[in-house]
This record gives sequence, C-alpha cells and structure tokens, in this order.
Amino acid sequence: MAKQERAVRTRNALIESAAELFTRDGFELASLAGISSRAGVSNGALHFHFASKAALAAAVGRAAAERFDRMTSAERPLPQYGGSLQALVDASHALLDGLAHDVVLRAGFDLSDGSAVGPGEPREDLYARWREWVERAAARAGREALLAGDVQPRDLATAVVGATVGFAALGGHDGRWLGRPTLTRFWTLLLPRVASGTVRRVLVPAGRRPEAAGGTPPFTGRVPRPTPAAPLAP
Repeated sequence: MAKQERAVRTRNALIESAAELFTRDGFELASLAGISSRAGVSNGALHFHFASKAALAAAVGRAAAERFDRMTSAERPLPQYGGSLQALVDASHALLDGLAHDVVLRAGFDLSDGSAVGPGEPREDLYARWREWVERAAARAGREALLAGDVQPRDLATAVVGATVGFAALGGHDGRWLGRPTLTRFWTLLLPRVASGTVRRVLVPAGRRPEAAGGTPPFTGRVPRPTPAAPLAP
C-alpha cells in the first residue's frame, strides 16, 4: 500500500510540474528533464509513469477535466434563490478563480487545442466543455422562468461564453482580468438586462461560492433565505 501511495504521489507531482512548465514555457519548450527535476523525481521515474511528453500532456488534460467537472457539479440553488441563473454566475466565478490559482486547470485550457496530444490519446477540450455547460445552464434558466421575456437562452450563453473566455485569455497576460471584481462588474451590468423581475432582487453578481484560493468548501447550492451581498436594483 505504501508503494502504491508513493506511486500516486509521484504521478501527481509530475502532472503538477508539467502543468507549471507547460503554462510557463509552452508545451514545445518544456523538457522532460525540467519536469522531472521540478517534481523532485528521476527521469526514470517519469518514464515509468509516462511514455512521452504527449502522454504527460494528456494526463494533465484529464486531471484538468476532472477539476472542471467538480467545479461545475455543485448543486444549484432553488429557483426562488436564483436557480440555474445564480449557478451560472457562481460557476463563472469558480472558473476564473480556478484559472488564476490552479495551474493544472490553466494548463488544461491551454492544451485544449489538442496540438500536444499524441496519436490515440483522447483530447480534453475544456473550452468546448465550458461552452456546453453554459448552454445547458442557460437553457435551464429559461425553463425555470428566470429570464426576461425577450431574452433567449442561446443569446445569454453567447454573451457569457464570450466574456469569460475573453477574460481568461486576457488573464494570461494580466491577472487582474481573472479577479472577482472584473467578473462581478460584468454580471452587475448583464443581470438586470437578462433576469426576470421576480428573481432579479435575489441574484448576487459577486457569486455565492467562496473563492477557490480561500481553501473553503464549495457552495453546495441550497440556501435558507436570500442574503445577497450586493443586490441588484429591482
């Protein structure tokens, strides 16, 4: 059991190290020697776990996809507390928090074009996953009657995906784009336009989910009563 645990720790250390160097130097320039050195293991240990740099990149992509799935799987609030629309706000904050503080998640998005994945390795396209998740959340918000009468779910999804992916790209050069205030201003501007009047007053543009970097448990969705920190004007 101890040997198995060491193997898991070594594998995880190599994935973290690879993610750091892929993000810092790019896939092409990152070397296996540099990755093993940063992880504190030998080249032999690296090759025991991963046959090639492409296989290591695929493992980073899978680890990032698992983190993404956990990030987007939180139970959503009841409709009277914002439902799928608040869940969309919360998940967008969790995404940018994760891109700012989780190097594996960031590397997974950077590797989403598939250029680093070898033949036969599955490609994890996190940008496509995010777009599909947003589209589903927007559609649910429509079914829950949380959107203004003239707002189509597909238009909401387009705006949210475009803004968050843009912030993610800009955040690669200036971390302030990934900060909670930036996305809060976006939602403060957008929610009064897209939310129905009955739910608008309980929505929280800053999100109900704690920041990923804070080390606190994720928001589990159901709340006993609306307690918005920054309520929208009716």
